[in-house]
Amino acid sequence: MPRVPAHLRERALGMPQGGMRTADVARAINCNVRTVRRLRQRNMETGRIADRPRSGRPRVTTPAQDRYIRTSHLRDRYRMATTTARVTPGTHNPSISAQTVCNRLREAGLRACRPVVRQVLTRHLRQQRRLWAQTHRRWTRQDWQKVLFTDESRFCLTRGDGRIRIYRRRNERYTEACTLERDRFGGGGSVMVWGGVSQHHRTELVVIAGNLNAVHYREDILLPHVVPFLQAHPDMPLQHDNATSHTASFVRDFLHDRNVSVLPWPAKNPDLNPIEHVWDLLDWCVRARAIPPRNVRERAGALVEEWGNISQQELANQVQSMRRRCTAILNAAGGHTRY
Repeated sequence: MPRVPAHLRERALGMPQGGMRTADVARAINCNVRTVRRLRQRNMETGRIADRPRSGRPRVTTPAQDRYIRTSHLRDRYRMATTTARVTPGTHNPSISAQTVCNRLREAGLRACRPVVRQVLTRHLRQQRRLWAQTHRRWTRQDWQKVLFTDESRFCLTRGDGRIRIYRRRNERYTEACTLERDRFGGGGSVMVWGGVSQHHRTELVVIAGNLNAVHYREDILLPHVVPFLQAHPDMPLQHDNATSHTASFVRDFLHDRNVSVLPWPAKNPDLNPIEHVWDLLDWCVRARAIPPRNVRERAGALVEEWGNISQQELANQVQSMRRRCTAILNAAGGHTRY
């Protein structure tokens, strides 16, 4: 852990008096929370904030090596600290330790964090996203509150990407260099569900047995759930993505025969669909239960129960963000957004 300069120690003692939390103070001066607590305790016990005497161990890396460590991890965000440690000789030893590399990166403001996982966007897909956002950017809240946003999601018993880490600075979470693009997500024991939300309403959460194809989508989702819901709420268009089960010819014919209007939707556009944030909220609610589900059956029951516990105001807040989502896509030229 690098030493905290004297001027930052005085600043750290004055920040809590202004109402800042200890975690915010540690983040502001780039140190650990325990360092701030120990500094405050030492000031109360001894009345001093000077650094404690140390052994004076010499620094094992030169300034040029510190710049090399920082530059190499900025060029390759997925580079491991052990890899850099093996190729960096020390001033007294053949190589340095991985902890030394982490310390140098922390001094430069780089911390190991999980990357943001996004869909792969080609040039054609970016153009489609930008054109769609330009077409719908002038929609009002009254227009968006009439849309029924639907989607399927697969909830795994274990989290993925737990071992992948990148080194990034503060406020770099959604930058392109810190984003991991993948075509497939999930795996292992999982439960697949379908649901729909709007400004003032929601559908039932349907647990899907196995995979969802076009026949199951028409017989198990559209016929018993979507069509009765839209008949009870006329003039409400249906939104679903371009999955093969949604775009099959007999599914389109079925919706046309039932006079169901479908909102045009570009391919690979999860950050535009507000229900994706509802899935994240639902996942956190299930994982926060006092007794977490231990198998697929318990997880399916927990998902249905927590779906009904989500407040309608939470769903309305996500639907009301559609205008901001369109603006974010235009600002990103059709690329990835913070959503």
